[in-house]
Amino acid sequence: MATPSGRRMACLHRASPAVEEILLELHSKAKPMEVDHNIYEAGSVRYHIKGSASEAQELYLSITIPSLSPEVLPVKDLQHNTLQTIRKAYSSVAEIVEPPREGFQLTLRLDFRKFPPRKDDCSKLIAEIASLQGVILSSQLKDIIWNLGSQVPVEGMYRPIKLIYHPREPFFVIRMTEKIIAIFPMRFKDDSDVILATAFFQELMDVGSSTTWAKAPFCSWSPIPPPELRGEPFHDLSTNAGFVSFEILSWHVEGAKLDKTVWCLLNFPAYVKYHIKCTRGFIQRRMRRRLERLAEVMQKAKEDEDGYITRQEEKTRKIGM
Repeated sequence: MATPSGRRMACLHRASPAVEEILLELHSKAKPMEVDHNIYEAGSVRYHIKGSASEAQELYLSITIPSLSPEVLPVKDLQHNTLQTIRKAYSSVAEIVEPPREGFQLTLRLDFRKFPPRKDDCSKLIAEIASLQGVILSSQLKDIIWNLGSQVPVEGMYRPIKLIYHPREPFFVIRMTEKIIAIFPMRFKDDSDVILATAFFQELMDVGSSTTWAKAPFCSWSPIPPPELRGEPFHDLSTNAGFVSFEILSWHVEGAKLDKTVWCLLNFPAYVKYHIKCTRGFIQRRMRRRLERLAEVMQKAKEDEDGYITRQEEKTRKIGM
């Protein structure tokens, strides 16, 4: 797989949990059985898993998803480049069925006979198959930005392109002659998350401006919409944590770097949430330890006070005797 999955954190794991669970269960069962599952996930993503008792070693996995950007890529059919990416990713164990199942954009025929015999390898492969949505969307984003690397002028250059990877979390890319600007409107439910996020964004800017990270995409944060988004709908620009922007230059999308850049862009909001969750947990642990130490000090002080009172009472009793 092209995605740098070896570095994934748990929160950025892009496999569909339901699809992964069903495929693991079906592969582990030896006896033939009829299978017909419809799976609905957030963001209008729909899967269908079909298996027949007469073809126990074959399974059909279908998917339909909204386009990453309906204004740039057609919603109904997958692009040729996306289909080629899928063929390359799963050619060892699956093939594309044409035409796909009715009502779906893509159908794969999985051949269990070609799955690796080792359990760990098989589980890893199934996780990659269950990541089909991420493969499609990554390919679509590549189609949108590949022109930067080729330096070919494209229609819609300088106009913000709205992309939707996660529901309710759109972001924008603006193609320019020598760079692409990716802009993320950031929204959080809790005020405490807003505070942690803005502190993280400011730290990200400070680190990014250092000489150590001079080759990384330039990062900026603003509490108000950047000029590039002027004219966009108000509801897309309504945030409580501002806007994070990255400047993607041509060397960030050369060769294998393109896969890594696409993965980072698609999962930046998830990474921010992961950072906030870890930071909140760290703060809570620190506060808990401080409370425990304070309780120990107060308990010791109480014991010392009780001991002092007991000694004074004993002295008084002896004097009275």
